[in-house]
Amino acid sequence: MASEIELVPHLPHLLGGLQVTLQVFAGSALLAAASALVAGVARTSTDPVVRWAAAGYVEAFRGTSALVQLFWAYFALPLLFGIHLNAMLVGILVLGLNAGAYGAEIVRGAVQAVPPGQREAAVALNLTAWQRLRHVVLPQAGLAMLPPVGNLSIELLKSTALVSMITVTDVTRAGLEIRDNTLLTTEILSLLLLIYLALALLLTAAVRGLEARLSRGREPGDVR
Repeated sequence: MASEIELVPHLPHLLGGLQVTLQVFAGSALLAAASALVAGVARTSTDPVVRWAAAGYVEAFRGTSALVQLFWAYFALPLLFGIHLNAMLVGILVLGLNAGAYGAEIVRGAVQAVPPGQREAAVALNLTAWQRLRHVVLPQAGLAMLPPVGNLSIELLKSTALVSMITVTDVTRAGLEIRDNTLLTTEILSLLLLIYLALALLLTAAVRGLEARLSRGREPGDVR
């Protein structure tokens, strides 16, 4: 009871950190979705330059640590190129591009899983490459992407805690600051676990709801 009373004055600081966490997640998720779509489709391109460029992006971000990427962008980039970026912007860019690299493989696999007959029918209808992608390939690949995209979103949410290492006061950093002031280690760390768990459960429910809504009334091969 005493520990709960001690925590009350610090709740606004924790809620402020939670707001920052949600902002970082939202920004990086939007960037991840865009980069995953572009790189994933590019990975299936018949143009070797486009395909290799996309592969280079994917392998560079998947093959290195996200934490080291954050440190490099925040500490090394200014020294090498004189580019100084806000810590929160660095977090959004790095986490978004990192998650996008993993998402690109999800997009590539889903696009390649569309039955060849669907593509051939679209060609026979004289659809352009963009029209085939927009009206035939992506509507079918989208449903296949949702489950792994949901998992990736949860991983991205958890990865937002890394921005606390580059001075961003997210919910993790705010919690650790409160712990330092109150010495309530067990209580604060348990509360942080519950916060991330609650956010992950909300994400899972949202993805499952979207999947159910998009699949309602559709049969395999239905591109409406």
